[in-house]
Amino acid sequence: MNRSEIQNALEACDFFKGLEKSLLHEIAGLGRLEVYEPGQYIYRQGESGEWIYIIAEGHLYLERALDLGPRKGSVVVAMLGKGKVLGCWSTLLGKSHKYMCSAACDKRTRAIAVKGSELRAMMLRNASIGFHVLENLCLTLRERIQGVYGAMERI
Repeated sequence: MNRSEIQNALEACDFFKGLEKSLLHEIAGLGRLEVYEPGQYIYRQGESGEWIYIIAEGHLYLERALDLGPRKGSVVVAMLGKGKVLGCWSTLLGKSHKYMCSAACDKRTRAIAVKGSELRAMMLRNASIGFHVLENLCLTLRERIQGVYGAMERI
């Protein structure tokens, strides 16, 4: 996947909505393509991480392992497809990050991986990128929190 294909994937992603094409081109330079097969995990709950992933193609689910004393298991908190973003939000704030859920591919998935610290550096250099990304991060987190609340109701 070349830089223009990565840029096209970023343009289809709500997380980068509102950014000018020239800024998306700059962000695309940070990305690399990763391919995952069905059943493969992009990351697992509890692992340390430093990457943000944009789904270019495919489908995955976020699941949270639970330990409620005698009841143990996992619950799906979100199903994500093309254009959705997931990963290490804390790295955008310059903090270390442990994944709070696992990301398991439901079908073959192509994702753009961007190192959070590199995107943060870009955000610090360019206030327009920083504002848009953090604004869209707030919207994404609101969506995920709603998903977690819905999952909790099914427990």
